[in-house]
Amino acid sequence: MAAHSWKVSQYAMFFATLEEMNGATVNWKSLYEKTINHDFAEVFIGDIKTPVKHASPELKQMLAHVEDKMMEKFIINEIPKEFQAIFFERMKEGKDETLEGRLLEFADKLDQFYEAFAELKRGNTDLEFVHMYQMALSKLLAIPLKATVQYFRTEILKDAVKEKTHIDIQALTNEVLDDTIK
Repeated sequence: MAAHSWKVSQYAMFFATLEEMNGATVNWKSLYEKTINHDFAEVFIGDIKTPVKHASPELKQMLAHVEDKMMEKFIINEIPKEFQAIFFERMKEGKDETLEGRLLEFADKLDQFYEAFAELKRGNTDLEFVHMYQMALSKLLAIPLKATVQYFRTEILKDAVKEKTHIDIQALTNEVLDDTIK
């Protein structure tokens, strides 16, 4: 979890800088709080691997509910009363319609993309990772962050499809790109 949160924070910082260079105003405090705390609830239930967590919408929803309830219980039982409102605010889901929430969503999804890509590159052609790669890619391309998505398409994705893999990564990628054009 710590490694994932660190990577997400670094990705978000890079893409926030890119957005800022393109005229956006970034609330850096909010961005860092959201990225650092975004998976804190996993302390209570552990890091459930992405293919398992996303096996069904019902399972994903149930896990989110359990995490929320355990976080609530933790704050009520462990955080002094005068700080509880602050911690409820800081520990809530950070993916929202703000620039910082969208950057968190992009960075978190980018880490999932890299996780699936690494598995495919290692030769793990399990359909779960093929699906995870394509779903992450599709979601990344749909996040409304113009400069970020453009950079991802022209730099990161362009390099990724050149990598040697045990599966035709170019074809998997083109399927998603073709769907986004339609």
